[in-house]
Amino acid sequence: MTTPAAAPFVAEQANPPSIPTVPLLIGGAFVESRATQWRDVVNPATQQILARVPFSTAEELGAAVDAARQAFSSWRRTPIGARARIFLKYQQLIRDNMKPLAALLTAEQGKTLADAEGDIFRGLEVVEHAASIGTLQMGERASQVATGVDTWTRLEALGVCAGITPFNFPAMIPLWMFPMAIATGNTFVLKPSEQDPLVTMRLVELALEAGIPPGVLNVVHGGEAVVNGLCDHPDIKAISFVGSTRVGTQVHRRASQTGKRVQCMMGAKNHAVVLPDAHREQTLNNLVGAAFGAAGQRCMAVSAVVLVGEARTWIPQLVAKAKTLKLNAGHEPGTDVGPLISCAAKARVGSLIERGIAEGAVLALDGRQPQVPGYDQGNFVGPTIFSGVTPGMAVYDEEIFGPVLVLLEVETLDEAIALVNANPNGNGTALFTQSGAAAAKFEDQIDVGQVGINVPIPVPVALFSFSGSRGSKLGDLGPYGKQAISFYTQTKTVTQRWFDDETRSSGAVNTTISLR
Repeated sequence: MTTPAAAPFVAEQANPPSIPTVPLLIGGAFVESRATQWRDVVNPATQQILARVPFSTAEELGAAVDAARQAFSSWRRTPIGARARIFLKYQQLIRDNMKPLAALLTAEQGKTLADAEGDIFRGLEVVEHAASIGTLQMGERASQVATGVDTWTRLEALGVCAGITPFNFPAMIPLWMFPMAIATGNTFVLKPSEQDPLVTMRLVELALEAGIPPGVLNVVHGGEAVVNGLCDHPDIKAISFVGSTRVGTQVHRRASQTGKRVQCMMGAKNHAVVLPDAHREQTLNNLVGAAFGAAGQRCMAVSAVVLVGEARTWIPQLVAKAKTLKLNAGHEPGTDVGPLISCAAKARVGSLIERGIAEGAVLALDGRQPQVPGYDQGNFVGPTIFSGVTPGMAVYDEEIFGPVLVLLEVETLDEAIALVNANPNGNGTALFTQSGAAAAKFEDQIDVGQVGINVPIPVPVALFSFSGSRGSKLGDLGPYGKQAISFYTQTKTVTQRWFDDETRSSGAVNTTISLR
């Protein structure tokens, strides 16, 4: 999940009254930061400044962690049913506010309103799952493991946990993290993306309205210094991260050195393999939607298509389908593809397109410099397709994180599997076919954590866990689902024996560790 280069810090100035500032949440109160560094939150379709976000000071980060630490002692003892009821109320508040949440998300992130609602809804599914914590956090028990001895386990909260989230899903990914952590009895410090924190903060407001007590959920803002502070703080027991491979690798190394549990979901190059027997119209629709939806700014976007055998003749139709997509501001009716998050992101995507041309790939569809009436200042790049791509080209080797699709060609399914498995990333992959035998072979032999069969973006629903693998993931447990319960709890095993009056004073001294 590549994060474009951040804009330069903006020195603290007197904020114009018309531009709001984004607060911190510490100990249940929204407070104005004393930061000396700020960043503008910008509408990527218009360059309008929506708000200014602070880069929290070390003292503010310390206060947020301390508030979470103090709240933990009482929150961990809150009855599990009371925790569940908070999330039952929270999911209803999100549903009731879906439209304004989506509008806010679109304004600061750029994706279409429909996609913004999808962003929120996939997070909502995790909130609903958190409301089932009563059955999810049950331990195990065995009676009579030895004479008169019973053993059971308790899944207990860790303490203060933290989450670092990216710009591309400012609703879904925070909702992957803090609901499951808090439902299991932990307290939480969240650092949203500094590029689009507004919808995240609104979701935080709704969480407090649902009944999350003061100090149980806290929010700080910032960049590298705040991330490092979270990694280093001795009171933080676990960190969940979603973002670029470069930053995720640093977070995993630094936080692990201080003894924390760490899960990092990182970069990707997701392949869709197309066999000639696939349903052509449905496959083309799926590929175009998965490649160019959200302007390609998804860690699970299809960014590489492997055409097998006669499927390579589909290239003109794929290009024609991509040309039908409407490029516009996300809030405009009928928009299919919105702007990229920032000017820096647009420049980076453009430079990679230039490299693709220079390295010999065929530019089958050029999305550079599109005309979007009324939004001349927007960060727009239209759907772009390269054919004739091979490993070693920058457009294949790097995660572009924009509306750029690369096409590769092979003769057989075996070659396609080998090509996908040779890529260092393992977030997701898909196979399009009508052959059950081919699907079974692909599922068995592919070395990627999430597999779709005629499903282009195989992100699991909340009952399961996000299971990217290899270079796309550090840590052995994924966010949400059952794996999140394991990540946010520690197992305590209790072995118990009671003696009755007849046996209390009898028997020899036992100097071994065995139980009989």
